[in-house]
Amino acid sequence: MKKSVNTTWYLSLALSDFIFCTTLPFTIDSTVKNSWNFGLFMCKFTAFVMTLNMYSSIFILVIIIVDRCITVKFPVWAQNQRTVQKASLVVVLAWFMSSLLSIPSAKFGEIYNASTVICYQDYEDHHKTIVFIRFTFGFLIPFLTIFICYSILICKLRANQISKFTKPFKIMTLLITAFFICWLPFQIVSVLALDRHEYNPGFYMALHVCVILACANSFLNPFLYAFMAKDSKKWYLFLSKIESAIDEET
Repeated sequence: MKKSVNTTWYLSLALSDFIFCTTLPFTIDSTVKNSWNFGLFMCKFTAFVMTLNMYSSIFILVIIIVDRCITVKFPVWAQNQRTVQKASLVVVLAWFMSSLLSIPSAKFGEIYNASTVICYQDYEDHHKTIVFIRFTFGFLIPFLTIFICYSILICKLRANQISKFTKPFKIMTLLITAFFICWLPFQIVSVLALDRHEYNPGFYMALHVCVILACANSFLNPFLYAFMAKDSKKWYLFLSKIESAIDEET
């Protein structure tokens, strides 16, 4: 696969999804059996990986659209400054920040053993702080950044009479749309849960559905890559799909 700035972004995004998918069997088993059977370590680990996937995915998506915005707005500067080495450094920093923000999910992961064993995050007095940080860095700031960059991109493309429906733009739009559709309900329900001090079966079920929808984002992305591939005859070659979908086009 040809090394480029774009492949660095998208392969990092794919890696985030792959790591998350390795923990899905544990989550699925827990959902089907309505009981957690994998001990405290895996409870903490799966919570950490899920949060890591959320942060790393949205950070990389923000990087992608900011990079695209800079490329369109300042093409000469981008041509001289955009390198694989710099892109790799940015990705490492994004993963580092994602890991730091995901630590509380592992730290506060607990197992409650009653009639059935459940894995949950016992944030205690830190619940509001954790939800505020997660909503701010996992949704609000990325949303505002993406909105601003999209506005700049569309204005620039219209001014230059360039169609916005180029392949990179379509891939970027699909991935960002899928992320917000899958993760926004979870963010909203998490905020609403702050005012819930008593167990409510209906609300708990809604939260459970939102978690499942959030998980769906990780295995939805590869299908989006395949959908955008140039040559449908090569869909069975996963790497070819990704390479075809994320080739830089102007």
